[in-house]
Amino acid sequence: MGVQLNIKSAEARDLAERLSRATGEGLTEAVTAALRERLERLERPSIVETKRKWLAIGADIARRYPDMPASTAIDELYDEDGLPA
Repeated sequence: MGVQLNIKSAEARDLAERLSRATGEGLTEAVTAALRERLERLERPSIVETKRKWLAIGADIARRYPDMPASTAIDELYDEDGLPA
C-alpha cells in the first residue's frame, strides 16, 4: 500500500466521497485534484495585487518620462493601420 493520509473528520470524508462520485474518479484522485486546484487558486496572484503592480509600473514610467503624454507612448507602438510598429 502507498502513502496513507488519516482524516479524522466525518465531514471531510463525506465531502471526499461526494466529490469522488460526482467526478467518477477514485477517492485518491478526487482528493488530489481538489487539493491541487485549491493550492493553485491560493498561489495565483489576486486581481488587487496584479492591479497594484500594473499601477506601480505605470507610475514608474510616468516618473521616467514626465514630458511625454500617455497617448504618445501608445501611438508609437502602432503604425497607421493599427498594427504593431
